[in-house]
Amino acid sequence: MAGKTGSRTGRTLVKGNEAVALGAVDAGCRYYFGYPITPQNEIPEVFSQMLPRLGGTFIQAESEIASINMLLGASAAGARAMTSSSSPGISLKQEGISYLAGSELPGVIVNMSRSSPGLGGISASQGDYWQAVKGGGHGDYHLIVLAPDSVQELYGLTYLAFDLADKYRNPVMVLGDAMLGQMKEPLVREIAGNPDLPAKEWAVSGKGARPANVVKSLYLAEGELEAHVWRLKRKYERIQREAVLYEAYGLEDAELVVVAFGTAARIAKSSVRSARKLGMRVGLIRPITLFPFPEEVLRRASEHCRRFLTVELNTGQMVEDVRLSVSPGTEVGFYGRPCGAGSLPTPKEILEQIKGLCGLREHREENAGGRAHETRV
Repeated sequence: MAGKTGSRTGRTLVKGNEAVALGAVDAGCRYYFGYPITPQNEIPEVFSQMLPRLGGTFIQAESEIASINMLLGASAAGARAMTSSSSPGISLKQEGISYLAGSELPGVIVNMSRSSPGLGGISASQGDYWQAVKGGGHGDYHLIVLAPDSVQELYGLTYLAFDLADKYRNPVMVLGDAMLGQMKEPLVREIAGNPDLPAKEWAVSGKGARPANVVKSLYLAEGELEAHVWRLKRKYERIQREAVLYEAYGLEDAELVVVAFGTAARIAKSSVRSARKLGMRVGLIRPITLFPFPEEVLRRASEHCRRFLTVELNTGQMVEDVRLSVSPGTEVGFYGRPCGAGSLPTPKEILEQIKGLCGLREHREENAGGRAHETRV
């Protein structure tokens, strides 16, 4: 990462949303543009207190649409800048996010996702996976998508998001959820002081000594746009080679591999540990980058382990990427809950799914309010 040159603090108890803002400030972010929406409001609250003291700029824009376009402008000028919101607010930002990607601008977007579709509710959900990973706006583009599972990772991955955005000149999304944003955990904060930020020779800086720069996503000359889009494609392939992050546990002897990210992974880890104590050979893969997805890790694991279980806080989204990644003939089960309020799966419930797959291996479908569903391919 680009220049964590300072010291480490002691452990302090902070909310996940607060950790996001602290990570951004320590990474050198001095421009924040946002609009209030539950459950991420502590992010702009902390920025509103810290940035004026640091000589930065905090703007509560008139809308989510305004805030994403302010981010675009600040990024085009070479600043480290950020916006944040929650699910329906992120939906409103999609056109601007596509513009960022098309213009190759390194903005950071944080989504503390909530239950949906529509207005939904304010409880935790992972229903925004497709929107984040597949590109919610128009055109051929990808965001780099980071999925923390703790307050410490919200801090560290937000810091990392700025470095990745600058390295690849690409927007980066930190995809959390209501539970992670609102929970409190101990945080060890790295004080960056004055980060050694990379030069941005491409940035728009007005008239001056160096040649004028143009940042755009509009290409009208014959063949110009196609060449640009293919060049973006090659960049995404480079990101897939260089930037994959994941956590793996117990894959060496696994007869079943559980795949989960974020909050769902926190719960699934407990279930996997319990299964191990009961003598079941169960492993875990936690994608930390949702794009680039750790498909090679899953493929290698599936060469000797032919059963997978994907756990998500939705009705089945990442499971599609798991199925595309594993070797042909691999069984892929799914267990999901779309809404968090009073409906988060417990470690015991996931353990029961694991027992079924490791034991009877029978097809099961539970209809308790549509909460659980398991499929095979």
